[in-house]
Parts: sequence; C-alpha cells; structure tokens
Amino acid sequence: MYLTFGEIMMRIAPDGFLRFQQAMPGKVNVKFAGGEANVAASLAMFGNQTRYLTAIPDTPITQSMLTVLRGLQIDTKHILMRKEGRFGVYFLETGANQRSSNVVYDREGTAISQAAPSEYDFDAALEDVHWVHTTGITPALSRNAFESALELVRRAKEKGATVSCDLNFRKKLWRWQPDRKQKALAKECMSQILAYVDVVIGNEEDAADVLGIHAEGTSVEAGQINAAAYEKVARTIVRDFPNVSRVAITLRESISATHNNWGGMLFDSETDKAYLAPLDDDGNYRSYEIRSIVDRVGGGDSFGAGLIHALNSEDFADPELAIRFAVAASCLKHSIKGDFNYVTLDEVKALAGGQASGRVRR
Repeated sequence: MYLTFGEIMMRIAPDGFLRFQQAMPGKVNVKFAGGEANVAASLAMFGNQTRYLTAIPDTPITQSMLTVLRGLQIDTKHILMRKEGRFGVYFLETGANQRSSNVVYDREGTAISQAAPSEYDFDAALEDVHWVHTTGITPALSRNAFESALELVRRAKEKGATVSCDLNFRKKLWRWQPDRKQKALAKECMSQILAYVDVVIGNEEDAADVLGIHAEGTSVEAGQINAAAYEKVARTIVRDFPNVSRVAITLRESISATHNNWGGMLFDSETDKAYLAPLDDDGNYRSYEIRSIVDRVGGGDSFGAGLIHALNSEDFADPELAIRFAVAASCLKHSIKGDFNYVTLDEVKALAGGQASGRVRR
C-alpha cells in the first residue's frame, strides 16, 4: 500500500490559452489537483493500492472530490474531515509560446493549514503501508501543516516504511513566518523532514532554492541544462543527509511555454552511479523534445509517481530502467489536460521502450 499526504485543491482555469480577463464573466474549467494527490492518482492508474491522506472541510465540493478519488480506486477512508477551514483553490492561466503560465493561489485558512498533527490518526493511516510520499508544498502552508508532515514521516520510518519527498519549492508560499525569508524557512523545515527520507525528488531548481545546492553551468531561465552537473548536486544531498539512498531530478529546458526539452537523472547510492534518461542509440543523454505542450502542470508529480512505481516493480526496479520509466511517464503527462496523469502502464512502457512517434493505434 502506498500513502501520499498533502493538500488537494480546486483548480480553476479558462478554456485553452485564454486569460481570465477574456474568459470571465463566463465559463471556466474546474478540476481537482495537488502535488500529493497527483502522485496518488498516477500510482492508482498504474494499478497500485493507494491511500490518500489530507484534511478537508465537509462540503458538497469535498464530496465531489472524494467521488473522483474513489473512482480511481484510491483509499480515502482516513481523510480528516474538519468543521473549520476551507477548501483550497488555485487559478491557472495556461501560457503559450513566449507567454508563461501563471498560478494564483487562494490557500489561506484551508483545513489542512489549520489541522494540528494530533488531529490525524497517523497510525491507522499507516497500516499496511510500505511507502509514504509527501512534498515541500504542504509544509509551506503553515506551521501546523509542516509539523503534521514531519510527524507523519517520523512515524513512517518507525514502522519501517520507505519515505519519498519531492522538494517542490513554491516561492509564492512559505509565508507563515513573516520575519523569515522564504528560502531560509524552507531550508530549515525541509532539512528536518529530509532526515527521515529515503528518496529525494526535485526539479532543476529545487535543490538550489531549498538546500542551497547549485548545479554548475545551468541557467533555467535561459533553457540551458548541464545534465552532468546534477550528479554532483545529488552526491551533495546524500552527503548532507546520509539516510537518503536515491536522488531523482527532472531536467526541463524551457524553450517556450509550449516547447520544452524533458529528461531526468537518478543517483543511486548503492551503485554510486548517476543514470540519465532518455538516451540515444549511442547511450548518450538526449532529452525528449516536447513541441506542443497541452498541460505541463503536474509533470513533476507524474515523474515522482513513475519513479516510485518503477522502483517497486519487477520490470523496472533497476535504476537505469526506473529513471527511463519515470521520464516517459512525465513526458506523456504533457499531453494530458489537468493535474492528474491519465495515462496507462502500457502507454508508459511503450514510450520507455522507444515508441515515441505518436502513431494512431488501430
């Protein structure tokens, strides 16, 4: 059983590439989203037994969300229902070409930000769980949310579960201690959580933003990634947190909002080696070129879910194959509207195996 913990929200977005000024008043699209829920959805889509833990208000919106999760066969029975607190929202304008996408959060006073660690039945939620996943997003909401995430991973390690954490730095969050700079607060809190983590996941910026560990020769804003430099980043993380056995990093080169190059790296401390994907026929790193992005939000979550699934599977547990599977899963996410990665195990296996043409299957 896999368990993920974090806040789920409503995602509100105009159709296509419209801006809110063009779309409102009028029709917008509403979906459910959130980093940890996205991972749970992907794991469930791959056929895994998956449980999701959060704190939410008991409202008709909540019941709709639960219906969606249960439709994916996700176990929701340990979710904390509160009388106080609200449902979080984020608003998304999808960018195109040289115009960036933009996210506006409305997460003040949400149920999970108010819930104290003592309100959760962590022991019950961890029953039969062998893997726990959380992120740096939920601790960024409030002290309560941080302390809840910390308590969960501590108990998970006591029970012998493997713990993964996506660093997920969000510069629009981490405001719950006004006298502290956001990156300093993130580093202090996430360092405490990482003391209980086995697998660290991040993007090309997270290690620098959260831990102050920089990759040489990389300019994310300029779309330039030095893939080899991230092995040094991963080794530094393992040195600073000896409990960490694997570090996975997504490598995104943003040419424009609708044209990205995409790949990833997995450092495995047991083999003392870094593995890159995808590779060309000569075994050299060559990123996927995604020229017509449908929706990139949730790409990192689909990578994390792909990695977790692969590391626990018979077919892809080898580090070289695991990173190939994770990158393929997240590449496909860029073709799916919404945060959840509605792709199948066979589709990921096909892309990981080299079938990248997108031809119609008949």
